[in-house]
Amino acid sequence: MKLDGFRDLHDRLLAAHGPQDWWPGDTPFEIMVGAVLTQNTAWTNVEKAIARLIDAHSLDAATILALAPEALAELIRPAGYFNVKARRLQSFCRFYLEAGGLETLARIPTDLLRPQLLAVHGIGPETADDILLYALHRPVFVVDAYTRRIGERVGLLRGGEGYDQIRLRVETELGPDAALFNELHALIVIHGKNLCRKKPDCAACCLRADCRSGLVRDAG
Repeated sequence: MKLDGFRDLHDRLLAAHGPQDWWPGDTPFEIMVGAVLTQNTAWTNVEKAIARLIDAHSLDAATILALAPEALAELIRPAGYFNVKARRLQSFCRFYLEAGGLETLARIPTDLLRPQLLAVHGIGPETADDILLYALHRPVFVVDAYTRRIGERVGLLRGGEGYDQIRLRVETELGPDAALFNELHALIVIHGKNLCRKKPDCAACCLRADCRSGLVRDAG
């Protein structure tokens, strides 16, 4: 039976994997830091970097901003690209403090806050939407490489769509539901990591009957 949009994708992945309860992080600010650090690295590496910040009593916007860039880079070294990410993290912390911190950010409407985040050095659409969805609970869907890979393989995406084109399509199909976006993104990530990898494990995949990769393997 052919997949009928992203809600059907959510339902099938949920039945296969169960609720995911994302995003890891004890506070909204920790989630924001994680969103910056997780660029181009595995979450396990981000956890190590955040643990080092906590151990150094530095998981705080003012403290991060006061650190010398090389000292911050050393603390977040496990996250990779640590010199680049140190500059990006300090740029975000500067924005965070100048904006008035969490309470002020929480009051800014999403359509105004998203462009402000995107104007921060090193904050692209995926990072901005991670912050909006997971730290601020805004109904904004996060599009990542797993979304594209799975979407293209099961025929929900053609390939080549822009980030916002995919994001707006999902948001339109599902309606403004932050909890649903959270769950769908988490399910896509777990499915992409465990099964729908670059070399997929089609035999165990709940989407196999609708997937181009699965059909090719069956034919072979």
